[in-house]
Amino acid sequence: MQASTETIKTMALEAINDLKALNVNVMDVRKKASFTDYMIFASGSSNRHVKSIAESVVQKSKDADFSPNGIEGADQGEWVLVDLGDVVVHVMLPQTREYYDLEKLWCSDSEDS
Repeated sequence: MQASTETIKTMALEAINDLKALNVNVMDVRKKASFTDYMIFASGSSNRHVKSIAESVVQKSKDADFSPNGIEGADQGEWVLVDLGDVVVHVMLPQTREYYDLEKLWCSDSEDS
């Protein structure tokens, strides 16, 4: 049974909030991307915190019988991407998040940033 996009998004946000991630932002990218519906951005206070938040997302998804499509960056812990299909989770150190500024990249010109 395929989990709904809203269920996946809610599960990911619960996992992120359980570990007290910082500066959580959910972006609806359905009009801008064909590969996913939502991107969730969150920061961790250290490499270990970033890894733990991402591991929490992965574990909660597995507990819900929904395995991630992929996980990238878990070794370094500066930026971990968890691909949940319709929801992509980016957990980063604040300085990494600021440097890449993906949220600005995904904002359209017609939206206020």
